[in-house]
Amino acid sequence: MLSNLVLQDTINGIKTITKCELTVVTLEGKALASTKDDIIINRSDVISFADSQADSQEIRDMHFFKVFDDYQLEYIVIAYGEGDTVTVGKMAAFQLQNLLVAYKEHFDKDNFIKNLLLDNLLLVDVYNRAKRLHIDTDARRVVYILECEQSKDYSTLETVKGLFSKSKNDFITAVDEKSIIIIKELSQDGSSEEMGRIAQTIVGALEHGDRGGIHVAYGNVVNEIKEVSRSYKEARMALDVGKIFFEEMEIIAFSQLGIGRLIYQLPIPLCKMFIKEIFTDKSPDDFDEETLATINKFFENSLNVSETSRQLYIHRNTLVYRLDKLQKSTGLDLRVFDDAITFKIALMVVKYMKYMETLDY
Repeated sequence: MLSNLVLQDTINGIKTITKCELTVVTLEGKALASTKDDIIINRSDVISFADSQADSQEIRDMHFFKVFDDYQLEYIVIAYGEGDTVTVGKMAAFQLQNLLVAYKEHFDKDNFIKNLLLDNLLLVDVYNRAKRLHIDTDARRVVYILECEQSKDYSTLETVKGLFSKSKNDFITAVDEKSIIIIKELSQDGSSEEMGRIAQTIVGALEHGDRGGIHVAYGNVVNEIKEVSRSYKEARMALDVGKIFFEEMEIIAFSQLGIGRLIYQLPIPLCKMFIKEIFTDKSPDDFDEETLATINKFFENSLNVSETSRQLYIHRNTLVYRLDKLQKSTGLDLRVFDDAITFKIALMVVKYMKYMETLDY
Protein backbone atom coordinates (compact mmCIF):
# COMPACT_ATOMS: atom_id res chain seq x y z
CA MET A 1 0.00 0.00 0.00
CA LEU A 2 1.39 3.36 -1.09
CA SER A 3 1.06 6.43 1.11
CA ASN A 4 -1.43 9.12 0.11
CA LEU A 5 1.49 11.54 -0.25
CA VAL A 6 3.14 9.30 -2.85
CA LEU A 7 -0.16 8.93 -4.71
CA GLN A 8 -0.71 12.70 -4.70
CA ASP A 9 2.82 13.51 -5.87
CA THR A 10 2.54 10.97 -8.68
CA ILE A 11 -0.73 12.21 -10.15
CA ASN A 12 0.32 15.85 -9.67
CA GLY A 13 3.39 15.16 -11.78
CA ILE A 14 1.34 13.49 -14.50
CA LYS A 15 -1.16 16.36 -14.57
CA THR A 16 1.66 18.90 -14.90
CA ILE A 17 2.79 17.13 -18.07
CA THR A 18 -0.59 16.19 -19.60
CA LYS A 19 -3.06 18.79 -18.16
CA CYS A 20 -5.43 15.88 -17.51
CA GLU A 21 -7.22 15.62 -14.14
CA LEU A 22 -6.74 12.43 -12.11
CA THR A 23 -8.24 10.93 -8.97
CA VAL A 24 -7.20 7.76 -7.15
CA VAL A 25 -9.89 6.00 -5.14
CA THR A 26 -10.29 2.85 -3.06
CA LEU A 27 -12.47 -0.02 -4.22
CA GLU A 28 -15.28 1.47 -2.11
CA GLY A 29 -15.01 4.87 -3.83
CA LYS A 30 -13.11 6.80 -1.15
CA ALA A 31 -10.78 9.37 -2.69
CA LEU A 32 -7.12 8.95 -1.64
CA ALA A 33 -5.58 11.60 -3.89
CA SER A 34 -6.88 13.99 -6.52
CA THR A 35 -5.65 16.81 -8.74
CA LYS A 36 -9.07 18.51 -8.51
CA ASP A 37 -10.39 19.40 -5.07
CA ASP A 38 -14.07 19.76 -5.85
CA ILE A 39 -14.50 16.59 -7.93
CA ILE A 40 -17.45 14.39 -7.01
CA ILE A 41 -17.08 10.66 -7.63
CA ASN A 42 -20.15 8.46 -7.65
CA ARG A 43 -19.34 5.61 -5.26
CA SER A 44 -21.80 3.24 -6.92
CA ASP A 45 -19.96 3.71 -10.23
CA VAL A 46 -16.65 2.80 -8.56
CA ILE A 47 -18.06 -0.27 -6.82
CA SER A 48 -19.77 -1.44 -10.00
CA PHE A 49 -16.54 -1.05 -12.01
CA ALA A 50 -14.48 -2.80 -9.31
CA ASP A 51 -16.82 -5.81 -9.43
CA SER A 52 -16.74 -5.99 -13.23
CA GLN A 53 -14.33 -8.00 -15.38
CA ALA A 54 -13.18 -4.94 -17.30
CA ASP A 55 -9.73 -3.41 -16.73
CA SER A 56 -10.94 -0.03 -17.97
CA GLN A 57 -14.31 1.56 -18.60
CA GLU A 58 -15.89 4.92 -19.50
CA ILE A 59 -18.58 6.07 -17.07
CA ARG A 60 -20.22 9.53 -17.14
CA ASP A 61 -17.44 11.12 -19.25
CA MET A 62 -14.79 9.69 -16.95
CA HIS A 63 -12.38 6.87 -17.69
CA PHE A 64 -11.82 4.28 -14.94
CA PHE A 65 -8.70 2.10 -14.78
CA LYS A 66 -7.76 -0.71 -12.40
CA VAL A 67 -4.39 -0.90 -10.61
CA PHE A 68 -3.34 -4.37 -9.51
CA ASP A 69 -0.80 -5.51 -6.95
CA ASP A 70 0.25 -9.07 -7.79
CA TYR A 71 -3.13 -9.80 -9.45
CA GLN A 72 -5.05 -8.27 -6.54
CA LEU A 73 -7.04 -5.10 -7.25
CA GLU A 74 -5.56 -2.29 -5.14
CA TYR A 75 -6.70 1.09 -6.55
CA ILE A 76 -8.89 2.62 -9.21
CA VAL A 77 -7.59 5.58 -11.23
CA ILE A 78 -10.12 7.96 -12.76
CA ALA A 79 -9.04 10.27 -15.61
CA TYR A 80 -11.20 13.19 -16.81
CA GLY A 81 -11.04 16.75 -18.11
CA GLU A 82 -8.79 17.96 -20.93
CA GLY A 83 -6.50 15.92 -23.16
CA ASP A 84 -6.36 12.27 -24.07
CA THR A 85 -7.83 10.91 -20.85
CA VAL A 86 -7.62 7.29 -22.03
CA THR A 87 -3.88 7.40 -22.65
CA VAL A 88 -3.20 9.45 -19.51
CA GLY A 89 -5.32 7.12 -17.39
CA LYS A 90 -3.47 4.08 -18.70
CA MET A 91 -0.15 5.80 -18.02
CA ALA A 92 -1.17 6.72 -14.47
CA ALA A 93 -2.37 3.18 -13.71
CA PHE A 94 0.87 1.75 -15.13
CA GLN A 95 2.96 4.16 -13.04
CA LEU A 96 1.13 3.30 -9.81
CA GLN A 97 1.43 -0.40 -10.52
CA ASN A 98 5.20 -0.04 -10.95
CA LEU A 99 5.40 1.92 -7.69
CA LEU A 100 3.56 -0.90 -5.92
CA VAL A 101 6.07 -3.42 -7.26
CA ALA A 102 9.02 -1.24 -6.22
CA TYR A 103 7.53 -0.64 -2.77
CA LYS A 104 6.89 -4.33 -2.28
CA GLU A 105 10.45 -5.21 -3.33
CA HIS A 106 11.82 -2.58 -0.93
CA PHE A 107 9.62 -3.91 1.88
CA ASP A 108 10.73 -7.48 1.15
CA LYS A 109 14.40 -6.43 1.20
CA ASP A 110 13.99 -4.51 4.45
CA ASN A 111 12.20 -7.43 6.05
CA PHE A 112 14.92 -9.80 4.85
CA ILE A 113 17.71 -7.56 6.18
CA LYS A 114 16.07 -7.25 9.61
CA ASN A 115 15.64 -11.01 9.92
CA LEU A 116 19.20 -11.52 8.69
CA LEU A 117 20.58 -9.19 11.39
CA LEU A 118 18.58 -10.91 14.13
CA ASP A 119 19.48 -14.45 13.02
CA ASN A 120 15.84 -15.31 12.34
CA LEU A 121 16.54 -17.19 9.09
CA LEU A 122 17.71 -20.67 8.29
CA LEU A 123 20.94 -20.79 6.29
CA VAL A 124 19.20 -22.14 3.20
CA ASP A 125 16.59 -19.37 3.42
CA VAL A 126 19.31 -16.72 3.63
CA TYR A 127 20.78 -17.71 0.26
CA ASN A 128 17.46 -18.45 -1.44
CA ARG A 129 15.89 -15.13 -0.46
CA ALA A 130 19.06 -13.18 -1.23
CA LYS A 131 19.08 -14.68 -4.73
CA ARG A 132 15.40 -13.87 -5.26
CA LEU A 133 15.94 -10.26 -4.11
CA HIS A 134 19.08 -9.90 -6.28
CA ILE A 135 21.39 -9.34 -3.29
CA ASP A 136 25.04 -10.36 -3.73
CA THR A 137 25.90 -13.11 -1.24
CA ASP A 138 29.70 -12.84 -1.41
CA ALA A 139 30.30 -9.10 -1.07
CA ARG A 140 32.55 -7.62 1.64
CA ARG A 141 30.32 -5.84 4.14
CA VAL A 142 30.47 -4.16 7.53
CA VAL A 143 27.62 -3.17 9.84
CA TYR A 144 27.40 0.30 11.41
CA ILE A 145 25.02 1.30 14.19
CA LEU A 146 24.12 4.96 14.60
CA GLU A 147 22.55 6.10 17.86
CA CYS A 148 21.54 9.59 18.97
CA GLU A 149 20.82 10.57 22.57
CA GLN A 150 17.43 11.73 21.36
CA SER A 151 15.17 9.16 19.72
CA LYS A 152 15.77 8.93 16.01
CA ASP A 153 13.34 10.82 13.81
CA TYR A 154 12.36 10.77 10.14
CA SER A 155 14.86 13.48 9.19
CA THR A 156 17.75 11.55 10.73
CA LEU A 157 16.80 8.43 8.80
CA GLU A 158 16.44 10.37 5.56
CA THR A 159 19.81 12.07 6.05
CA VAL A 160 21.52 8.71 6.50
CA LYS A 161 19.72 7.26 3.47
CA GLY A 162 20.88 10.25 1.45
CA LEU A 163 24.52 9.53 2.30
CA PHE A 164 24.33 6.08 0.76
CA SER A 165 21.70 6.65 -1.94
CA LYS A 166 24.21 6.27 -4.78
CA SER A 167 24.88 2.63 -3.94
CA LYS A 168 22.17 0.03 -4.47
CA ASN A 169 24.25 -2.48 -2.51
CA ASP A 170 24.00 -0.64 0.84
CA PHE A 171 21.06 -1.16 3.19
CA ILE A 172 19.61 1.18 5.81
CA THR A 173 17.18 -0.21 8.38
CA ALA A 174 16.30 -0.25 12.08
CA VAL A 175 15.37 -2.93 14.60
CA ASP A 176 14.54 -0.65 17.55
CA GLU A 177 13.43 2.90 18.33
CA LYS A 178 16.84 4.39 19.11
CA SER A 179 19.28 3.27 16.45
CA ILE A 180 19.74 3.17 12.69
CA ILE A 181 21.65 0.29 11.10
CA ILE A 182 23.76 0.66 7.98
CA ILE A 183 25.04 -2.39 6.12
CA LYS A 184 27.83 -0.98 3.94
CA GLU A 185 29.44 -2.81 1.07
CA LEU A 186 33.19 -2.23 0.89
CA SER A 187 35.61 -2.43 -1.98
CA GLN A 188 37.76 -5.56 -2.22
CA ASP A 189 40.75 -3.69 -0.83
CA GLY A 190 38.70 -1.78 1.77
CA SER A 191 40.75 -1.17 4.92
CA SER A 192 40.11 -0.14 8.51
CA GLU A 193 40.92 3.42 7.41
CA GLU A 194 38.08 3.29 4.88
CA MET A 195 35.67 2.07 7.55
CA GLY A 196 36.77 4.88 9.84
CA ARG A 197 36.23 7.47 7.10
CA ILE A 198 32.70 6.16 6.51
CA ALA A 199 31.93 6.53 10.22
CA GLN A 200 33.32 10.08 10.18
CA THR A 201 31.09 10.90 7.21
CA ILE A 202 28.00 9.72 9.11
CA VAL A 203 28.88 11.77 12.19
CA GLY A 204 29.75 14.82 10.09
CA ALA A 205 26.39 14.74 8.31
CA LEU A 206 24.43 14.65 11.56
CA GLU A 207 26.37 16.54 14.20
CA HIS A 208 25.12 19.96 13.04
CA GLY A 209 21.50 19.02 13.64
CA ASP A 210 19.64 19.16 16.96
CA ARG A 211 19.95 15.45 17.60
CA GLY A 212 21.92 15.31 20.86
CA GLY A 213 25.00 13.18 21.30
CA ILE A 214 25.85 10.97 18.34
CA HIS A 215 27.57 7.60 18.60
CA VAL A 216 28.60 5.38 15.69
CA ALA A 217 29.89 1.86 16.24
CA TYR A 218 30.89 -0.76 13.71
CA GLY A 219 31.91 -4.41 13.63
CA ASN A 220 34.47 -6.35 11.62
CA VAL A 221 34.32 -6.94 7.88
CA VAL A 222 32.51 -10.10 6.75
CA ASN A 223 32.78 -11.76 3.35
CA GLU A 224 29.51 -13.70 3.15
CA ILE A 225 25.94 -12.62 3.68
CA LYS A 226 25.38 -15.30 6.33
CA GLU A 227 28.01 -13.54 8.51
CA VAL A 228 26.33 -10.11 8.46
CA SER A 229 24.60 -10.87 11.76
CA ARG A 230 28.02 -11.39 13.36
CA SER A 231 29.19 -7.95 12.28
CA TYR A 232 25.91 -6.53 13.64
CA LYS A 233 26.42 -8.19 17.03
CA GLU A 234 29.99 -6.86 17.13
CA ALA A 235 28.76 -3.34 16.33
CA ARG A 236 26.10 -3.63 19.02
CA MET A 237 28.68 -4.70 21.57
CA ALA A 238 31.02 -1.90 20.48
CA LEU A 239 28.22 0.62 21.02
CA ASP A 240 27.48 -0.66 24.54
CA VAL A 241 31.09 -1.05 25.59
CA GLY A 242 31.91 2.35 24.14
CA LYS A 243 29.30 3.98 26.38
CA ILE A 244 30.97 2.44 29.44
CA PHE A 245 34.69 2.82 28.81
CA PHE A 246 34.99 5.30 25.90
CA GLU A 247 32.14 7.73 26.53
CA GLU A 248 34.14 10.64 25.14
CA MET A 249 34.44 8.94 21.72
CA GLU A 250 31.80 9.48 19.04
CA ILE A 251 33.10 6.60 16.93
CA ILE A 252 34.13 3.19 18.26
CA ALA A 253 35.12 0.04 16.37
CA PHE A 254 34.78 -3.49 17.71
CA SER A 255 38.49 -4.00 17.08
CA GLN A 256 39.28 -1.12 19.49
CA LEU A 257 37.48 -2.48 22.55
CA GLY A 258 40.44 -4.31 24.06
CA ILE A 259 39.95 -5.63 27.58
CA GLY A 260 36.67 -3.75 27.86
CA ARG A 261 35.08 -6.38 25.61
CA LEU A 262 36.05 -9.13 28.07
CA ILE A 263 34.81 -7.24 31.11
CA TYR A 264 31.50 -6.50 29.39
CA GLN A 265 30.81 -10.23 29.13
CA LEU A 266 31.43 -10.96 32.82
CA PRO A 267 28.43 -11.74 35.05
CA ILE A 268 27.81 -9.13 37.77
CA PRO A 269 28.17 -11.62 40.69
CA LEU A 270 31.65 -12.53 39.44
CA CYS A 271 32.56 -8.83 39.22
CA LYS A 272 31.45 -8.23 42.80
CA MET A 273 33.46 -11.22 43.96
CA PHE A 274 36.56 -9.92 42.18
CA ILE A 275 36.28 -6.44 43.75
CA LYS A 276 35.75 -7.90 47.22
CA GLU A 277 38.75 -10.24 46.93
CA ILE A 278 41.06 -7.41 45.84
CA PHE A 279 39.85 -4.57 48.04
CA THR A 280 37.94 -6.35 50.84
CA ASP A 281 35.29 -3.81 51.94
CA LYS A 282 36.64 -0.94 49.85
CA SER A 283 36.12 -0.03 46.22
CA PRO A 284 38.63 1.61 43.88
CA ASP A 285 36.18 4.44 43.18
CA ASP A 286 35.97 5.38 46.87
CA PHE A 287 39.15 7.41 46.63
CA ASP A 288 39.06 11.20 46.50
CA GLU A 289 39.24 13.04 43.17
CA GLU A 290 42.91 13.95 43.63
CA THR A 291 43.92 10.33 44.12
CA LEU A 292 41.83 9.13 41.17
CA ALA A 293 43.26 11.88 38.94
CA THR A 294 46.76 10.82 39.96
CA ILE A 295 46.01 7.16 39.22
CA ASN A 296 44.49 7.87 35.82
CA LYS A 297 47.34 10.16 34.77
CA PHE A 298 49.87 7.54 35.94
CA PHE A 299 48.19 4.97 33.71
CA GLU A 300 48.03 7.40 30.78
CA ASN A 301 51.80 7.83 30.99
CA SER A 302 52.52 4.08 31.09
CA LEU A 303 53.58 4.12 34.79
CA ASN A 304 56.24 6.77 34.15
CA VAL A 305 56.75 8.66 37.43
CA SER A 306 58.70 11.59 35.98
CA GLU A 307 56.28 12.32 33.12
CA THR A 308 53.24 11.94 35.38
CA SER A 309 54.57 14.36 38.00
CA ARG A 310 55.42 16.85 35.23
CA GLN A 311 51.92 16.74 33.75
CA LEU A 312 50.32 17.01 37.20
CA TYR A 313 52.59 19.97 38.04
CA ILE A 314 53.74 18.31 41.26
CA HIS A 315 57.15 17.31 42.58
CA ARG A 316 58.30 13.77 41.87
CA ASN A 317 58.48 13.07 45.64
CA THR A 318 54.86 14.20 46.02
CA LEU A 319 53.78 11.64 43.43
CA VAL A 320 55.85 8.94 45.12
CA TYR A 321 54.22 9.85 48.45
CA ARG A 322 50.74 9.49 46.91
CA LEU A 323 51.63 6.11 45.41
CA ASP A 324 53.04 4.92 48.74
CA LYS A 325 49.87 6.04 50.50
CA LEU A 326 47.76 4.17 47.95
CA GLN A 327 49.88 1.04 48.44
CA LYS A 328 49.31 1.11 52.21
CA SER A 329 45.53 1.38 51.83
CA THR A 330 45.08 -1.20 49.05
CA GLY A 331 48.16 -3.41 49.17
CA LEU A 332 48.81 -2.62 45.50
CA ASP A 333 51.89 -0.80 44.28
CA LEU A 334 51.04 0.85 40.96
CA ARG A 335 54.75 1.03 40.08
CA VAL A 336 54.68 -2.77 39.81
CA PHE A 337 53.21 -3.89 36.50
CA ASP A 338 51.08 -6.76 37.88
CA ASP A 339 49.59 -4.57 40.61
CA ALA A 340 48.92 -1.80 38.10
CA ILE A 341 47.08 -4.21 35.80
CA THR A 342 44.97 -5.47 38.72
CA PHE A 343 44.04 -1.95 39.73
CA LYS A 344 43.27 -0.87 36.17
CA ILE A 345 40.97 -3.84 35.63
CA ALA A 346 39.28 -3.16 38.98
CA LEU A 347 38.51 0.43 37.93
CA MET A 348 36.99 -0.83 34.68
CA VAL A 349 34.96 -3.52 36.46
CA VAL A 350 33.49 -0.96 38.87
CA LYS A 351 32.62 1.30 35.93
CA TYR A 352 30.93 -1.60 34.19
CA MET A 353 28.93 -2.49 37.32
CA LYS A 354 27.75 1.09 37.76
CA TYR A 355 26.65 1.25 34.13
CA MET A 356 24.68 -1.96 34.43
CA GLU A 357 22.91 -0.58 37.51
CA THR A 358 21.63 2.37 35.47
CA LEU A 359 19.93 0.16 32.86
CA ASP A 360 16.23 -0.54 33.08
CA TYR A 361 15.48 -4.20 33.05
